Amino acid sequence: MYYLFDGTYLGFLCCVFESFERKEATVVPITSEDHQIDLFKDRRTIVTDNAKALRVQKGVQERIGNAEAMDFYRAFLSEDRKAWQASFFILHQIFTGRTAIRQHYGNDHVLYFSQILKKVSRERHRMKAFIRFSKSSDGLFFALVEPDFNVLPLISDFFRKRYADMPWLIYDMKRKYGLLFDTRQVGEVQLSPEEVQDTTMPSVAIAMDERDELFQRLWKQYYTSTNIEARKNMKLHLQHVPRRYWKYLVEKK
Repeated sequence: MYYLFDGTYLGFLCCVFESFERKEATVVPITSEDHQIDLFKDRRTIVTDNAKALRVQKGVQERIGNAEAMDFYRAFLSEDRKAWQASFFILHQIFTGRTAIRQHYGNDHVLYFSQILKKVSRERHRMKAFIRFSKSSDGLFFALVEPDFNVLPLISDFFRKRYADMPWLIYDMKRKYGLLFDTRQVGEVQLSPEEVQDTTMPSVAIAMDERDELFQRLWKQYYTSTNIEARKNMKLHLQHVPRRYWKYLVEKK
């Protein structure tokens, strides 16, 4: 049975709720965009209901604790459909009494869930390290990113606390949304195609702070001066700073 939901985490939790309510354990949670007609499987459209989703979330927290319950949200942000299926399986096991299921790495779902969590965590840490802000003339600090996973929700609190006294925008070019902090609260924003085009060519469309170029030049000089050529290890460097991040790193331009 395919459960078609809206692609949100609350919608995913509603799939869990409905599967128990309808006594349908063999379920594939999937978005309408991903779904392809299968003559041998029925499909059911799941309507997102916040109350049902929160009941599932509360039930998971009561059984395994808040920290582990949060792992299902992190896995969902991977946007990996196989991880969604693994999460669905594990949640079913937890609600049927097998609260220690995540320790059973001999199960393919459990193993994959653990692996995807490590990948999401690694990407979250990289975003904290690799984000580079530029400053516009109106005082807004902005940064463009293209993470492998949808990790913006996982780094929001970190940047809010670290840069609490300055307004900033971190925009995910791949998923076409960003986080905007106005020194009071963080909100989600979406730019029009024209605004995205402007942002990718800041020297043309955005009036930059006159000191921003100087700061970028100083940072490049610092990066060069601290680099020890004789100890250069490109293979190790690429393990820690993959090439896909380079186009948004000032020191790599």
